Amino acid sequence: MDKFVIRGGRRLTGEVIISGAKNAAVAILPAVILSDEPCIIENVPSISDVTISLRILKEMGAEVTCVGHDAYRIDPTTIDKFCVPYETARKMRASYYFLGALLGKFHKARVSMPGGCPLGDRPIDQHLKAFCALGAQYTLSQGMVDLTADSLHGNQIFFDVVTVGATMNAMLAAVKAEGLTVIENAAKEPHIVDLANFLNSMGANIMGAGTDVIKIRGVEHLHGTTYSVIPDQIEAGTFMVAIAATKGDAIIKNVIPKHLESITKKLEKIGVNIEQYDDSVRVWVDGPLVKTNVKTAPHPGFPTDMQSQIATLLTLAEGTSIITENIWEQRFRYVDELRRMGADITVNGKVALIEGTGKLMGAPVKACDLRAGAALIIAGLAASGITEIEDIFHIERGYDCMEGKLRALGADIEKVSFPDKTEEQTETAEDDKNKAAS
Repeated sequence: MDKFVIRGGRRLTGEVIISGAKNAAVAILPAVILSDEPCIIENVPSISDVTISLRILKEMGAEVTCVGHDAYRIDPTTIDKFCVPYETARKMRASYYFLGALLGKFHKARVSMPGGCPLGDRPIDQHLKAFCALGAQYTLSQGMVDLTADSLHGNQIFFDVVTVGATMNAMLAAVKAEGLTVIENAAKEPHIVDLANFLNSMGANIMGAGTDVIKIRGVEHLHGTTYSVIPDQIEAGTFMVAIAATKGDAIIKNVIPKHLESITKKLEKIGVNIEQYDDSVRVWVDGPLVKTNVKTAPHPGFPTDMQSQIATLLTLAEGTSIITENIWEQRFRYVDELRRMGADITVNGKVALIEGTGKLMGAPVKACDLRAGAALIIAGLAASGITEIEDIFHIERGYDCMEGKLRALGADIEKVSFPDKTEEQTETAEDDKNKAAS
């Protein structure tokens, strides 16, 4: 097993380049299935969720070739299986995008229920509602979702709640459906726009992505394309907070500043200086950090995926801050770990009260999910002493070479291996058994 060891107290300075967006890539890769020709996808982040997505494509019969350090050529014309293997798919939440892509192309799909971070219930009722509206039938059995359709036809789809996953899945299933599909109460996140742009580059006819009404006129064929994934707004936001937490001064490159607006505005209220350029931002702190209140909301509101990171920053600010989590009910699981480091945080339901102490202390902690892991890294960078973070596989699901990028900014962080306690206990038990037998 691996863990991060951080010796805190170093200012982050210099430059860092942001990788492609995780939340866009994990939808675009399954979307290649809809093409009738090979595609080349560029600016693909090197993260475990992408590795799993590519493995799924290969297991279904697609030809996947690496054509650069962040680019892949995918030929979906050789796919001959329509079931995403359970053991592979259950490791990631975004495996459900294979449902929409397979249904849209082959009118059948079999995929396990989503896995990923333990943030609470992940119902797919809105996904199924969309598929049924387009003409599909489904069955749920032993953790698997089976979809079939004689044909797919356009229809009105109204989501009961704003949902990113269901919006993207509806788009995937509708691009080849006959007639017009109208998705109402659609999510508006940047990765939804990116997926629409990718599909349109293959010949789809999608209008309105980025608004709450998306219109899709079905087409018969989609052709191959070369497409570059947008930069990751959450990775960029995480580095913005890390620089602020260490009172650093650095430039973050390969970003779309407009995608960072909600994060930028909140950081400026806390006392962080931010200067925007065409495709980069400079972040620095030259004064005290002050309290603020944060409420997570669907885009263009403050993203839930940045909640734990900004909470960590607010433990270093002056005064009392309040964070209200409106998306995931288990998003505060990281709080106990921050308390180990000296944070003063009280959680009541979906609200966290943060008393800024101005300092954190290194401690052994565990990442309980992807963004919680990012928050603990930020805490370790700002803390005095040594912080050891276990279960970093969560972090590697969504951050491309996090430790390498931080070291380039001056952080003292390394990834080290240590024995798995379960394996150690098994080996000890076997040794004892062998000794007794001899």
